[in-house]
Amino acid sequence: MKVYKERFAQQLHTVFSDLSIEEILQLIEKPKIEAHGDLAFPCFQLAKTYRKAPQLIAQEAAERLADAAFEKIEANGPYINAFINRKEAYQTVLNEVLEKREAFGAHDFGKGKTIVYDLSSPNIAKPFSMGHLRSTVIGNAIANISEKCGYDTVRINYIGDWGTQFGKLIAAYKKWGDEAAVRKEPIRTLFKLYTRFHEEAEKDPALNDEGRLWFKKLESGDAEARELWQWFRDVSIEAFNEIYDLLNVSFDSMNGEAFYNDKMDAVVRELEEKGLLTESDGALVVRLDEDDLPPCLIKKKDGATLYATRDLASALYRKRTYDFDEALYVVGHEQSLHFTQIKKVLKKMGYDWADHIEHVPFGMILQGGKKMSTRKGKVVLLEEVLREIIALAEKNILEKNPSLPNKEEVAKQVGVGAVIYHDLKHYRMNDVEFSFDDMLRFEGNTGPYLQYTHARAHSILRKAGRTVSEVNGGLEDDGSWAVVSAIAAFPDDVKNAFIDRDPSQIAKSIFRIAQSFNQYYAHERILDSDDVDLKLALVEAVTIVIKEGLRLLGIEAPKEM
Repeated sequence: MKVYKERFAQQLHTVFSDLSIEEILQLIEKPKIEAHGDLAFPCFQLAKTYRKAPQLIAQEAAERLADAAFEKIEANGPYINAFINRKEAYQTVLNEVLEKREAFGAHDFGKGKTIVYDLSSPNIAKPFSMGHLRSTVIGNAIANISEKCGYDTVRINYIGDWGTQFGKLIAAYKKWGDEAAVRKEPIRTLFKLYTRFHEEAEKDPALNDEGRLWFKKLESGDAEARELWQWFRDVSIEAFNEIYDLLNVSFDSMNGEAFYNDKMDAVVRELEEKGLLTESDGALVVRLDEDDLPPCLIKKKDGATLYATRDLASALYRKRTYDFDEALYVVGHEQSLHFTQIKKVLKKMGYDWADHIEHVPFGMILQGGKKMSTRKGKVVLLEEVLREIIALAEKNILEKNPSLPNKEEVAKQVGVGAVIYHDLKHYRMNDVEFSFDDMLRFEGNTGPYLQYTHARAHSILRKAGRTVSEVNGGLEDDGSWAVVSAIAAFPDDVKNAFIDRDPSQIAKSIFRIAQSFNQYYAHERILDSDDVDLKLALVEAVTIVIKEGLRLLGIEAPKEM
């Protein structure tokens, strides 16, 4: 209701001229009780300035306010309440949607600015688990939302293709590996080797030394180690791309940790030249005592580099390459200390743009209330989940609508959408319980429910055999008003979702639209009513906004289900 909120603020400013319109906008709220109107302005904060009771301030101000956009503006205790003119709003909101279509809800405050996103970032030689889903879909959705706000985006998949774990994997392959088995089922076989290594290392800790030795060989350019590593990387990327194709997620860069191998010495030299390196038990660290943080480890005792070294190198490279205005790292909350240290080190190096680096954390995917662990093999594989849920979606379609064309394509859209929405409907910091049963339900707050609502609205338009390009007049019944007001909130929801880095606000927004529309549809005649054109315009607006909201979340919207 942005336009009405601004109209109300301008009216209030004529009375309270000592407050700026921006200050008034921040104070305007939506009443908790529907009978108290659509917008409310509390007068508590003005009591001291005007030396009057808030109730009296509200009463005196309300008598001086009038605007055709509002049926009435009245005082209710210490609040000034505004009731939007429903007929005018119906026409204004729907015409804006019908004119702008998928551009409805867009903003331009990001125009000319670039945000770099670090998202997904699975480790090679391991299956793409449900745990990797969160970074992928949250990062992709926030990037979509930022584009809707005018920003240019760069999506980087910072593949985990370097580190001691790959030394361990090479050691495991050398001990127990079988080339034919790896070529037949590369990821599954390599994952078993990785899991076996950790099981055996619990009984024989000396195995860990072998793993460290192989990683040292890899860093030193040993031919055999490099060849095995490259093979593991190639088969992993190939498997990952199948998942990304299903999720409809793409990247501008797949430069992983290994890409920065030849860029880390320069970082270490710069830290040394700037007097920031300190030796600690044979390792090199940057002390962060002044920030009450533990030291940031740059090089281990054996000379091996660490995550921090590579993340410093990658941040410097990305700033030089993309000249970003913001850099967002969509990584689990357990890495919060790491990113705080990275920012502090960059600041100590003299790079003020470190203030525009932001860690966007998120909670875990749980299974039975417990964290999934790749190392111990307790993991639900995303590819298996997607394949199975697509098959279930196709089965449902065959039962409910066997004559539907493109059943396989729609089943894919519904199945994948169910998985993505199940994640994104939650606030990102909350842990998400993996629930196969909840994902595919067609009722309640689920992806299939939203897609079905979109398809149902399209079926009405098909039966009508026409669409409406412009609205002249409006309805004012409670049912249609609930739909229109939910649609009108979408632009603000987009803006707030960007500011809070929170795709769940988009999910909530389109769920409110779908819910209000389904309630409206259940109680209203549309095609054989006197106001058919006005109602068809409402139906079409619903299809436009739900489809666009789903797109921002990375979900497709079939026209038939």
